Amino acid sequence: MILVTGASGAIGSELVRRLVAEGQPVRALVHNPAKAVDRLADVRDRIEIVPGNVTQPHTLRPAMDGVRAVVHLVAIAMEKGHATYEAVNTRGTANVVDAAQAAGVRRFINMSQNGADSALPYPFLRSKGKAQDYVAASGLDWTAFRPSVVWGPHDEFANVQARLIKLTPLVFPIVGDGQARFQPVYVGDLAEAVARSVDDEATIGRELEIGGPEVLTYEQIVRRVLAALGARRVLVRVPVPVLRPVVAIMARLPNPPVTPSLLDLLKIDNVVSHNALVEHFGITPRPFSPEHLGYMRRFTAGDSLKRFLGRG
Repeated sequence: MILVTGASGAIGSELVRRLVAEGQPVRALVHNPAKAVDRLADVRDRIEIVPGNVTQPHTLRPAMDGVRAVVHLVAIAMEKGHATYEAVNTRGTANVVDAAQAAGVRRFINMSQNGADSALPYPFLRSKGKAQDYVAASGLDWTAFRPSVVWGPHDEFANVQARLIKLTPLVFPIVGDGQARFQPVYVGDLAEAVARSVDDEATIGRELEIGGPEVLTYEQIVRRVLAALGARRVLVRVPVPVLRPVVAIMARLPNPPVTPSLLDLLKIDNVVSHNALVEHFGITPRPFSPEHLGYMRRFTAGDSLKRFLGRG
Protein backbone atom coordinates (compact mmCIF):
# COMPACT_ATOMS: atom_id res chain seq x y z
CA MET A 1 0.00 0.00 0.00
CA ILE A 2 1.26 3.47 -0.92
CA LEU A 3 0.02 6.37 1.18
CA VAL A 4 -0.30 9.69 -0.64
CA THR A 5 -0.89 12.75 1.53
CA GLY A 6 -2.64 15.66 -0.13
CA ALA A 7 -4.03 13.19 -2.65
CA SER A 8 -6.78 15.47 -3.95
CA GLY A 9 -4.43 18.36 -4.71
CA ALA A 10 -3.04 19.42 -8.06
CA ILE A 11 -0.07 17.03 -7.88
CA GLY A 12 -1.75 14.41 -5.71
CA SER A 13 -4.65 13.71 -8.02
CA GLU A 14 -2.28 13.19 -10.97
CA LEU A 15 -0.01 10.94 -8.92
CA VAL A 16 -2.87 8.80 -7.62
CA ARG A 17 -4.06 8.16 -11.17
CA ARG A 18 -0.54 7.26 -12.27
CA LEU A 19 -0.09 4.80 -9.40
CA VAL A 20 -3.50 3.23 -10.03
CA ALA A 21 -2.61 2.82 -13.71
CA GLU A 22 0.45 0.86 -12.58
CA GLY A 23 -1.73 -1.42 -10.48
CA GLN A 24 -0.43 -0.04 -7.19
CA PRO A 25 -2.74 -0.09 -4.14
CA VAL A 26 -3.23 3.50 -3.02
CA ARG A 27 -4.48 5.04 0.19
CA ALA A 28 -5.36 8.72 -0.31
CA LEU A 29 -5.02 10.86 2.81
CA VAL A 30 -7.10 14.01 2.38
CA HIS A 31 -8.30 16.91 4.49
CA ASN A 32 -11.63 17.11 2.64
CA PRO A 33 -13.03 13.67 1.67
CA ALA A 34 -15.94 15.19 -0.30
CA LYS A 35 -13.52 17.14 -2.50
CA ALA A 36 -11.41 14.01 -2.95
CA VAL A 37 -14.38 11.92 -4.05
CA ASP A 38 -15.18 14.55 -6.68
CA ARG A 39 -11.59 15.16 -7.83
CA LEU A 40 -10.77 11.44 -7.96
CA ALA A 41 -14.16 10.18 -9.18
CA ASP A 42 -12.67 8.26 -12.10
CA VAL A 43 -10.52 6.07 -9.80
CA ARG A 44 -12.64 6.21 -6.67
CA ASP A 45 -13.50 2.51 -6.74
CA ARG A 46 -9.83 1.54 -6.97
CA ILE A 47 -8.40 3.57 -4.08
CA GLU A 48 -8.98 4.00 -0.36
CA ILE A 49 -9.78 7.55 0.75
CA VAL A 50 -9.12 8.34 4.40
CA PRO A 51 -9.49 11.65 6.25
CA GLY A 52 -6.44 13.14 7.93
CA ASN A 53 -4.79 16.39 8.90
CA VAL A 54 -1.01 16.71 8.99
CA THR A 55 -1.29 19.24 11.83
CA GLN A 56 -3.11 16.64 13.97
CA PRO A 57 -0.75 13.68 14.53
CA HIS A 58 -3.45 11.37 15.93
CA THR A 59 -5.21 11.39 12.52
CA LEU A 60 -2.07 10.10 10.79
CA ARG A 61 -1.39 6.94 12.73
CA PRO A 62 -4.35 4.89 11.40
CA ALA A 63 -3.47 5.85 7.81
CA MET A 64 -0.05 4.19 8.13
CA ASP A 65 -1.39 0.70 8.76
CA GLY A 66 -0.11 -1.71 6.10
CA VAL A 67 1.76 1.03 4.22
CA ARG A 68 5.09 0.30 2.52
CA ALA A 69 5.79 3.81 1.20
CA VAL A 70 4.64 7.35 1.91
CA VAL A 71 4.52 10.13 -0.67
CA HIS A 72 4.10 13.39 1.21
CA LEU A 73 2.64 16.22 -0.85
CA VAL A 74 0.76 18.39 1.65
CA ALA A 75 1.93 22.01 1.70
CA ILE A 76 0.50 25.50 1.51
CA ALA A 77 1.79 28.39 -0.59
CA MET A 78 -0.35 30.93 1.27
CA GLU A 79 -0.97 31.22 4.98
CA LYS A 80 -4.52 31.51 6.31
CA GLY A 81 -5.47 31.65 9.98
CA HIS A 82 -3.93 28.73 11.86
CA ALA A 83 -2.72 27.21 8.59
CA THR A 84 0.74 28.77 8.72
CA TYR A 85 3.90 27.77 6.91
CA GLU A 86 5.37 26.56 10.19
CA ALA A 87 2.29 24.55 11.17
CA VAL A 88 1.60 22.90 7.81
CA ASN A 89 4.79 22.86 5.76
CA THR A 90 7.33 22.32 8.54
CA ARG A 91 5.60 20.76 11.53
CA GLY A 92 3.09 18.94 9.33
CA THR A 93 5.91 17.21 7.46
CA ALA A 94 7.58 16.29 10.74
CA ASN A 95 4.31 14.79 11.95
CA VAL A 96 4.04 12.59 8.85
CA VAL A 97 7.68 11.49 9.24
CA ASP A 98 7.09 10.65 12.90
CA ALA A 99 3.96 8.65 12.05
CA ALA A 100 5.84 6.72 9.37
CA GLN A 101 8.67 5.92 11.77
CA ALA A 102 6.25 4.77 14.46
CA ALA A 103 4.53 2.46 11.97
CA GLY A 104 7.80 1.00 10.70
CA VAL A 105 7.45 2.49 7.21
CA ARG A 106 10.88 2.90 5.61
CA ARG A 107 10.25 4.51 2.21
CA PHE A 108 9.45 8.22 2.32
CA ILE A 109 9.17 10.60 -0.63
CA ASN A 110 8.90 14.29 0.14
CA MET A 111 7.69 16.99 -2.23
CA SER A 112 10.02 19.83 -1.42
CA GLN A 113 10.48 22.97 -3.52
CA ASN A 114 13.15 24.33 -5.83
CA GLY A 115 15.11 26.89 -3.84
CA ALA A 116 13.92 25.62 -0.44
CA ASP A 117 16.48 26.34 2.27
CA SER A 118 16.05 26.58 6.02
CA ALA A 119 18.52 29.49 6.12
CA LEU A 120 16.59 31.75 3.74
CA PRO A 121 14.70 34.86 4.89
CA TYR A 122 11.67 33.99 2.74
CA PRO A 123 9.05 32.30 4.96
CA PHE A 124 7.68 29.86 2.38
CA LEU A 125 11.04 28.59 1.14
CA ARG A 126 12.38 28.52 4.70
CA SER A 127 9.45 26.39 5.88
CA LYS A 128 9.99 23.90 3.06
CA GLY A 129 13.72 23.85 3.73
CA LYS A 130 13.19 23.11 7.42
CA ALA A 131 10.78 20.34 6.47
CA GLN A 132 13.34 18.70 4.20
CA ASP A 133 16.02 19.01 6.87
CA TYR A 134 13.76 16.96 9.15
CA VAL A 135 13.17 14.36 6.45
CA ALA A 136 16.89 14.06 5.72
CA ALA A 137 17.68 13.55 9.41
CA SER A 138 14.95 10.92 9.88
CA GLY A 139 16.98 7.85 8.97
CA LEU A 140 14.25 6.80 6.54
CA ASP A 141 14.88 5.76 2.94
CA TRP A 142 13.92 9.19 1.67
CA THR A 143 13.84 10.95 -1.67
CA ALA A 144 13.04 14.64 -2.10
CA PHE A 145 11.70 16.35 -5.21
CA ARG A 146 12.51 20.01 -5.79
CA PRO A 147 10.30 21.18 -8.67
CA SER A 148 10.21 24.61 -10.22
CA VAL A 149 6.72 26.06 -10.65
CA VAL A 150 4.23 23.30 -11.53
CA TRP A 151 1.52 23.86 -14.14
CA GLY A 152 -1.59 21.90 -15.04
CA PRO A 153 -5.40 21.98 -14.84
CA HIS A 154 -5.44 22.65 -11.08
CA ASP A 155 -2.23 24.62 -10.50
CA GLU A 156 -2.11 27.79 -8.42
CA PHE A 157 0.32 29.82 -10.51
CA ALA A 158 -0.33 29.84 -14.25
CA ASN A 159 -4.05 29.40 -13.67
CA VAL A 160 -4.06 32.42 -11.39
CA GLN A 161 -2.61 34.48 -14.24
CA ALA A 162 -5.38 33.23 -16.52
CA ARG A 163 -8.07 34.09 -13.98
CA LEU A 164 -6.62 37.55 -13.38
CA ILE A 165 -6.53 38.15 -17.13
CA LYS A 166 -10.26 37.36 -17.23
CA LEU A 167 -10.80 40.05 -14.59
CA THR A 168 -8.66 42.71 -16.32
CA PRO A 169 -10.21 43.23 -19.77
CA LEU A 170 -7.89 45.96 -21.11
CA VAL A 171 -4.61 46.20 -19.19
CA PHE A 172 -2.66 43.51 -17.36
CA PRO A 173 0.06 44.45 -14.84
CA ILE A 174 3.44 42.76 -15.05
CA VAL A 175 5.19 42.52 -11.71
CA GLY A 176 8.42 44.50 -11.65
CA ASP A 177 10.46 44.22 -14.82
CA GLY A 178 8.83 40.89 -15.72
CA GLN A 179 12.21 39.18 -15.90
CA ALA A 180 11.86 36.79 -12.95
CA ARG A 181 12.78 33.37 -14.36
CA PHE A 182 10.93 30.09 -14.02
CA GLN A 183 11.22 26.60 -15.50
CA PRO A 184 7.56 25.46 -15.57
CA VAL A 185 7.10 21.70 -15.25
CA TYR A 186 3.92 19.89 -16.27
CA VAL A 187 2.18 18.20 -13.36
CA GLY A 188 1.82 14.94 -15.29
CA ASP A 189 5.57 14.76 -15.88
CA LEU A 190 6.27 15.39 -12.20
CA ALA A 191 3.75 12.74 -11.17
CA GLU A 192 5.36 10.24 -13.53
CA ALA A 193 8.77 10.85 -11.97
CA VAL A 194 7.44 10.52 -8.43
CA ALA A 195 5.62 7.28 -9.28
CA ARG A 196 8.79 5.80 -10.76
CA SER A 197 10.85 6.82 -7.74
CA VAL A 198 8.83 4.74 -5.26
CA ASP A 199 10.72 1.57 -6.17
CA ASP A 200 13.86 3.22 -7.55
CA GLU A 201 16.59 2.67 -4.97
CA ALA A 202 18.93 4.93 -6.94
CA THR A 203 16.88 7.93 -5.78
CA ILE A 204 17.22 7.18 -2.07
CA GLY A 205 18.99 9.93 -0.15
CA ARG A 206 18.81 12.35 -3.08
CA GLU A 207 17.21 15.72 -3.62
CA LEU A 208 16.08 15.78 -7.25
CA GLU A 209 15.62 19.07 -9.08
CA ILE A 210 12.73 18.97 -11.54
CA GLY A 211 11.98 21.46 -14.30
CA GLY A 212 10.36 21.79 -17.68
CA PRO A 213 12.13 22.06 -21.05
CA GLU A 214 12.41 25.86 -21.08
CA VAL A 215 13.40 28.73 -18.85
CA LEU A 216 10.77 31.45 -19.20
CA THR A 217 10.46 34.90 -17.72
CA TYR A 218 7.31 35.89 -15.90
CA GLU A 219 6.36 38.12 -18.83
CA GLN A 220 6.83 35.26 -21.29
CA ILE A 221 4.57 33.08 -19.15
CA VAL A 222 1.86 35.74 -19.17
CA ARG A 223 2.15 36.12 -22.95
CA ARG A 224 1.71 32.39 -23.45
CA VAL A 225 -1.33 32.36 -21.19
CA LEU A 226 -2.78 35.24 -23.23
CA ALA A 227 -2.19 33.27 -26.41
CA ALA A 228 -3.86 30.19 -24.93
CA LEU A 229 -6.90 32.27 -23.99
CA GLY A 230 -6.98 34.01 -27.37
CA ALA A 231 -6.91 37.29 -25.45
CA ARG A 232 -5.18 40.60 -25.93
CA ARG A 233 -4.07 42.91 -23.15
CA VAL A 234 -1.77 45.88 -22.88
CA LEU A 235 1.00 44.69 -20.59
CA VAL A 236 2.20 47.35 -18.19
CA ARG A 237 5.21 46.81 -15.99
CA VAL A 238 4.51 47.96 -12.46
CA PRO A 239 7.31 48.38 -9.87
CA VAL A 240 7.04 46.02 -6.92
CA PRO A 241 6.87 48.86 -4.35
CA VAL A 242 3.80 50.22 -6.18
CA LEU A 243 2.13 46.80 -6.22
CA ARG A 244 2.88 45.96 -2.60
CA PRO A 245 -0.03 47.94 -1.04
CA VAL A 246 -2.43 46.46 -3.60
CA VAL A 247 -1.18 42.95 -2.89
CA ALA A 248 -1.55 43.56 0.86
CA ILE A 249 -5.23 44.37 0.29
CA MET A 250 -5.71 41.37 -1.99
CA ALA A 251 -4.17 39.15 0.69
CA ARG A 252 -7.27 39.76 2.83
CA LEU A 253 -9.45 37.87 0.35
CA PRO A 254 -10.49 34.34 1.30
CA ASN A 255 -8.48 32.92 -1.63
CA PRO A 256 -6.07 35.67 -2.68
CA PRO A 257 -4.28 35.34 -6.02
CA VAL A 258 -1.04 36.53 -4.43
CA THR A 259 0.34 37.55 -1.05
CA PRO A 260 3.26 39.79 -0.01
CA SER A 261 5.40 36.74 0.88
CA LEU A 262 4.87 35.22 -2.58
CA LEU A 263 5.57 38.58 -4.21
CA ASP A 264 8.98 38.55 -2.55
CA LEU A 265 9.81 35.22 -4.21
CA LEU A 266 10.03 36.97 -7.57
CA LYS A 267 13.44 38.19 -6.40
CA ILE A 268 14.76 34.62 -6.77
CA ASP A 269 15.23 32.74 -10.03
CA ASN A 270 13.17 29.53 -9.98
CA VAL A 271 15.22 27.43 -12.38
CA VAL A 272 17.07 24.14 -11.96
CA SER A 273 20.72 23.41 -12.65
CA HIS A 274 20.38 19.62 -13.12
CA ASN A 275 17.00 18.46 -14.36
CA ALA A 276 16.43 14.96 -12.96
CA LEU A 277 13.25 14.69 -15.02
CA VAL A 278 15.49 14.26 -18.06
CA GLU A 279 18.84 13.22 -16.59
CA HIS A 280 17.58 10.48 -14.26
CA PHE A 281 14.08 9.52 -15.36
CA GLY A 282 14.53 10.03 -19.11
CA ILE A 283 11.21 11.87 -19.40
CA THR A 284 10.76 14.35 -22.25
CA PRO A 285 9.08 17.28 -20.49
CA ARG A 286 5.96 18.85 -21.93
CA PRO A 287 6.48 22.52 -22.85
CA PHE A 288 4.45 25.31 -21.33
CA SER A 289 2.93 26.32 -24.64
CA PRO A 290 -0.49 27.66 -25.73
CA GLU A 291 -1.50 24.38 -27.40
CA HIS A 292 -1.14 22.62 -24.04
CA LEU A 293 -3.04 25.26 -22.06
CA GLY A 294 -6.46 24.91 -23.65
CA TYR A 295 -8.03 23.94 -20.31
CA MET A 296 -7.66 27.59 -19.25
CA ARG A 297 -10.43 28.58 -21.65
CA ARG A 298 -13.00 27.20 -19.24
CA PHE A 299 -12.25 30.02 -16.79
CA THR A 300 -14.74 32.91 -16.75
CA ALA A 301 -14.58 36.29 -15.07
CA GLY A 302 -17.50 35.38 -12.83
CA ASP A 303 -16.06 32.05 -11.73
CA SER A 304 -12.65 33.62 -11.17
CA LEU A 305 -14.08 36.34 -8.95
CA LYS A 306 -16.07 33.79 -6.95
CA ARG A 307 -12.93 31.72 -6.47
CA PHE A 308 -10.90 34.61 -5.10
CA LEU A 309 -13.81 35.54 -2.81
CA GLY A 310 -13.99 31.98 -1.52
CA ARG A 311 -17.39 31.30 -3.03
CA GLY A 312 -16.47 28.94 -5.79
